[in-house]
Amino acid sequence: MKLAHRLLLQSLAIVAVLVISVVVIIDNQIHARITDQATHDLAGEARLLAIEWRAGVDPDALADEAGVATGHRITLIDSTGRVVGDSEFDGPALQGLENHSNRPEVIAAQQNGVGSVRRMSPSTGEEQLYVAVKAPSGIARVSVTTRTIEEIFAGARSGVIAAGLISFLLAAVLAMLFSRSVSRPITELRDVARSIAAGERKRHPPLAAPGEVGDLADAIYRLAEQLEGRLSALAAEQSILTALVETLNEGVIAISPDHEVVRINETGMRLLSIARPVPFGLDFLPREATLRGAIARALAGTETEPEEVVIGNSTLSLTASPLVNGGAVVALFDLTPIRKLEAVRRDFVANVSHELRTPLTIVGGFAETLQDPDIPADKRSEFARTIFSNTQRMQRIVDELLDLSRIESGHWKPRPEQVRIADAAGEVFGRVTTAAKSKAIVLDTSIDADADTVYADRTALEQILLNLVENALRHTPEGGRITIETRPDDQGVRLFVKDTGSGIPPEHLPRIFERFYRADSGRSRDTGGTGLGLAIVRHLVEAHGGSVRADSEVGAGATIEIFLPDGTDVFES
Repeated sequence: MKLAHRLLLQSLAIVAVLVISVVVIIDNQIHARITDQATHDLAGEARLLAIEWRAGVDPDALADEAGVATGHRITLIDSTGRVVGDSEFDGPALQGLENHSNRPEVIAAQQNGVGSVRRMSPSTGEEQLYVAVKAPSGIARVSVTTRTIEEIFAGARSGVIAAGLISFLLAAVLAMLFSRSVSRPITELRDVARSIAAGERKRHPPLAAPGEVGDLADAIYRLAEQLEGRLSALAAEQSILTALVETLNEGVIAISPDHEVVRINETGMRLLSIARPVPFGLDFLPREATLRGAIARALAGTETEPEEVVIGNSTLSLTASPLVNGGAVVALFDLTPIRKLEAVRRDFVANVSHELRTPLTIVGGFAETLQDPDIPADKRSEFARTIFSNTQRMQRIVDELLDLSRIESGHWKPRPEQVRIADAAGEVFGRVTTAAKSKAIVLDTSIDADADTVYADRTALEQILLNLVENALRHTPEGGRITIETRPDDQGVRLFVKDTGSGIPPEHLPRIFERFYRADSGRSRDTGGTGLGLAIVRHLVEAHGGSVRADSEVGAGATIEIFLPDGTDVFES
């Protein structure tokens, strides 16, 4: 809420309390004065009536005449309390009135000469103001309904309330003018201070304000000049520091003594999977024991040695150092690529050793057996064929490793041209016709007229299809079918190599394009697979800017889908 409004509301509240207090006090005083005046007037009428009530005067007639003259109820009561005259009752009704000796006003009049009271009248059922005066012949009483008094009071109250409202409105106008005159210079200084805080250092406060407000304006003016110079230097230093921190390949986290992260660079946010703006509490950092322990020791003033920690899918080298004035700095170096390369190297050595061990063992064993001169000729021939077969297997592994290395290293570049897919499929089927016939497997093509050519390296395309078809032959039982299909795509061509083989379990699908990975390693080796064919397919397809994926259901065959983009922009880039 604005200062002017607060001042206005506070002033109006004070004025309202004062006006209400005055109205209430005056209201009570007026009510008391009206009641006292009515009592006094009724007492005067009762005294006149007491004088007129002499011996020989008919009290009932006197009461009737006085009631008509005054407009009030007149009651004459003898010394025994019996009503002998009443302006509102005559005859039998008068005789039926109760004895009034026990009425409060009658008792007070007998004791003090005058008595008054407000009470409900048993005879009229209305509240009355009774005033009784002691007379020589008894008690003269005059009464009037309090409704008449309240009507007089209501008129007076209306005047008081109207005067209070007028006073309040006048006071509100004066309070509004006062609040504006007080708040305007303060508001201007506030706006200037906010502008300076927001970075508008060129805006200065007016110096024409009176008194203490003028002194405050002068102080803010000097403060703005000093801030302008200091902030300019700080901004330049901050820009250099930010650029330096953001260009680091390491994640950097600055923690304040209040255990809040006050700075973290993009690398740190990526490594820790944080997407919150700073500052934020330490609770939003990953709940990893090594990380939390290093931060706690650094905040306690102890520098930590580099530690290796795994957070999410990343392996990080963690170092935490305390700051001079409290707080800590945490440095994170991503070891994930190095660890992955080490794992790939270990897996590669292990896989190559594993793949070559079996044929080498077989070749060594049979070669040793052939040294026995007593082996029959037919067995020698069989052993020689086994040695030759395993030698060929090792040769294929070495050749495919060399091909894969050449592709991965970038020494091989595709030489794309428009190739008819039917021709490439026919060439591939020609190479595997013998193997397919031995298992009665049907080789088929389904070439879409809108996807009959593809822009690719002819040799690479044939090698892709050959590897996929040979892989399908190894896993398709006798009497099955292998089909090469094409389908047009908005950005190229999609090729499908389908078989009716045993299929691939879903848990193996994401990894079948890795080197040496087999869903069924024993069966693949028995059928001559090296475990490198699908890896070569993936690298050849990606070298063309395409993609490859597998879809399969156990017992219902497998489908390898290849996307090859259309156009020369992929290879030119």
